[in-house]
Amino acid sequence: MSQPAQSGGLLSAQLRLAGRLDARFFVLLQAIHDSGSVHRAAGVAGLSHKGARLVLETASNLASEPLYAAATGGAGGGGTRLTPAGLELLAAWRRLEQRMERFLRREEEALDESPALAGLLRRMTMKTSARNQFAGTLTAVVTGPVSAEVSIALKSGATLAATLTAEAARTLGLASGQEALALVKASSVVLFGELGGWKLSARNQLAGTVARIEKGAVSCLVVLTLPGGDVISASVTHEGVQALGLRVAAPAVAVFPASAVLLAVRG
Repeated sequence: MSQPAQSGGLLSAQLRLAGRLDARFFVLLQAIHDSGSVHRAAGVAGLSHKGARLVLETASNLASEPLYAAATGGAGGGGTRLTPAGLELLAAWRRLEQRMERFLRREEEALDESPALAGLLRRMTMKTSARNQFAGTLTAVVTGPVSAEVSIALKSGATLAATLTAEAARTLGLASGQEALALVKASSVVLFGELGGWKLSARNQLAGTVARIEKGAVSCLVVLTLPGGDVISASVTHEGVQALGLRVAAPAVAVFPASAVLLAVRG
């Protein structure tokens, strides 16, 4: 498969030769060299047999000499082999990959000289299905026999509360002053138009303003802007949006329990 060259995760790049020969093409060449079969190589590269043939034929037509040729004889009754030109092209690709990897590694080391920028990029490298991701600093970690309570200060000045098992807190090495990411699924967030004087047991109650409402087939994604610039999203049914009278610029309160907050820290 075509994969970007990368160093430690902060930088990545897609190497391509002649504007069209990418990693998948060279996976195909390598697989032909290893298996002697275009059919088997196509599966390795994630291509159909017809697609693999088309890619090979196009590349060979543009090259000054053939990149592959039919092999004859042998127990398997022949197959396909790379020509010297094909082997040379494959070797050149491998050398370029290694040089690009070294280049990315050097540039990533240079980024580390700017801790703030490197920290920002590292936070952005995490891939998760949780819609809400907040970067913050742990201001309090209280660990009991069974569970731990954690407070996370966000850049906007808001504070989130999270609960987790004491074992998880010890495993993560949580400590006050540590940078962390707080992850909350949109489906875990309940919206209120107003609390009407009622008090809720949920630790996290963030008042904001509706920034947008994205309507889906079953539900809506409602995005609130919080004071200070943070945003939080909630998944709300169409009926819920209507019942709450939610609209752009209307005030709303996002509520979720501390148990719905998942913490992530750098290892």
